[in-house]
Amino acid sequence: MMYKVQVRFLFHSDIKIKIPESYDDSVFERLFGILEDVNEKYNSYAENSYIDKINKNSGHFVKVNDETIRILNKIIHLSKIIGGEYDITIMPLIRLWGFYKQAPILPSFDKIKKAKRLVDYKKIIIDKKKKRVKIEKNQEIITGSFIKAYAIEKMVQEMKKIGIKDAIVNAGGSSIIAIDEWGIIAENPEEEKEILRNVDGMPVRITKYGYNGKNEDNDLFEIKIKNTSYSTSNQKNTYLLINNEKCGHIISPRTGFPSQNKQVGIITKSAFFGDIISTGMYNQTPEKFYEIMGKLSEEMEISGFLINKAGKIFYFNMEEYFCGK
Repeated sequence: MMYKVQVRFLFHSDIKIKIPESYDDSVFERLFGILEDVNEKYNSYAENSYIDKINKNSGHFVKVNDETIRILNKIIHLSKIIGGEYDITIMPLIRLWGFYKQAPILPSFDKIKKAKRLVDYKKIIIDKKKKRVKIEKNQEIITGSFIKAYAIEKMVQEMKKIGIKDAIVNAGGSSIIAIDEWGIIAENPEEEKEILRNVDGMPVRITKYGYNGKNEDNDLFEIKIKNTSYSTSNQKNTYLLINNEKCGHIISPRTGFPSQNKQVGIITKSAFFGDIISTGMYNQTPEKFYEIMGKLSEEMEISGFLINKAGKIFYFNMEEYFCGK
């Protein structure tokens, strides 16, 4: 099958949509329009979005719509299962570590302790009856770990309404949704490459590397996914350099320090859930990774892996996805 592609920059990422060439280009406008609508309404970085208003009025209730309440309720539910290592009120710690500063410095233990007092998703109050939300004074919600995947999942639902039965959406490599069957080569977090291809050999992203499974440049493994999503978290390209040490952007709400793991990959039906879980799992030990993935598997189909600081890979229910199986 022949495909057509459009790429646009949204949610601080290049969003790449690939659909059969038989569809008119106007379909792209319809699909990207959904992403733009979610960005405008729910992105914490978008001026006057519902989340932006909640942040700017911390300590007071803010009128919201039903969708905002549904989003927050689902996030809070997953946060409870993940055990506090995923928290959308993490922004005070992110700011403290200097991700918005020109010259970041290592924060003191006292400042970390103080910032941690503001990081607590349990203090988000949702009044469903009156359609309003309140966070504690000086708390701040950040949507970066879920809003892109939420928007893409909503867009894929529209794809299916249109009748598109074979497509792939690549949201900057961190969230990938496949309609029909596609293959992904999981890249080594220490290597500067990424390959994404169709199982039947149709390349999605072409590099100088081969397309026939594991290559000589130390890729981790190849998987195939069908009508599902693959979400991944790593800190290879998003970090601060403080005292010649790399400090990643995924910070543990419990410790207040950046996680030392290398990568997490999650396969779920819901890209929205997958992005949340991949971020929360990034802060876990292998033992907790298995424990929490077990709990999550009671509610949804889920598979994944964690690569710890030493580079050891821990798999959870991944066997059926490996190519050749």
